[in-house]
Amino acid sequence: MDRRNYTRVSEFILTGLSDVPEFQILIFIVFLIIYITTLLGNLSIIFAYMLSTNLHTPMYFFLAHFSLLDICYISVNVPKMLANFLAEHKTISFYGCVVQVYTFGVCGGTECYVLATMAYDRYNAICHPLLYSVIMKRSVCLKLIVGSYLVGSTNSLIHTVITFTLPFCGPNTINHIFCDIPPIVQLACADTRINQIVIFVTSVCVVVVSFILIVISYTYIIAAIISLYSTSGRRKAFSTCTSHFTVVTIFYGSVMFMYLKPESKASNLDRLVAVMYAVIAPLLNPFIYSLRNNDVKRALIKVYNKLKLPK
Repeated sequence: MDRRNYTRVSEFILTGLSDVPEFQILIFIVFLIIYITTLLGNLSIIFAYMLSTNLHTPMYFFLAHFSLLDICYISVNVPKMLANFLAEHKTISFYGCVVQVYTFGVCGGTECYVLATMAYDRYNAICHPLLYSVIMKRSVCLKLIVGSYLVGSTNSLIHTVITFTLPFCGPNTINHIFCDIPPIVQLACADTRINQIVIFVTSVCVVVVSFILIVISYTYIIAAIISLYSTSGRRKAFSTCTSHFTVVTIFYGSVMFMYLKPESKASNLDRLVAVMYAVIAPLLNPFIYSLRNNDVKRALIKVYNKLKLPK
């Protein structure tokens, strides 16, 4: 199509989770509870890290950043979703969609490499305990975090630019719960094969490469744990890593399904998978880490006691 002869759409329509009006209030209440709980849970971990000196270690430094990313991650999409649940016309402006795609991509791409960084931290803590403080010094931790943000920002910029330079002349209904790249590309009035290739390649670079780094780290970790003679040592090491591996499984499983599958029309399953990585994962992360981590639980109790008003 000649790009000079089309009218660019000014807004998109989001189909949401359900077309049944009676379910909209119920879905709104459920997602509102999830959103508030996610904010409180992740803020608790951040405050615990900031106010508890015993948590000022690389492991909790990365965990605090991960919690901050989860807050941003869920806040990009859920407030607009909540508004649309109650709205008669579930729309989002063209440029609002651009901002949503870019910000969501930054948070998602950065989380991939923060998770890889956390795996690298656990590898050094378990496999090189005597050199841990030397390897994971503060300057190294800062470089790893800054590098993660740079990778996430660059990846998202590439995705956003190649997606929204496509011509969109109608239809403008996105069969999804928020602005996400795969269902948006399907609406373009042009050949999108190049976009599909770029999406796949960049997703491999961010998602698959970071996942491989995590798998390599855990391979060495498991080998080191098995070689430990002390049963209590094995139990403590496994306990430390189980939380992180649970988060990795939930996040990467749903993201890989969405971004690395062959091109196909958006389906109800896609929307449910999107809920898993965009809404449920940020909700579960603080509970997975806090409920399985005695240091975090003690820090949260200490913070609560400090903030509790005297009777």
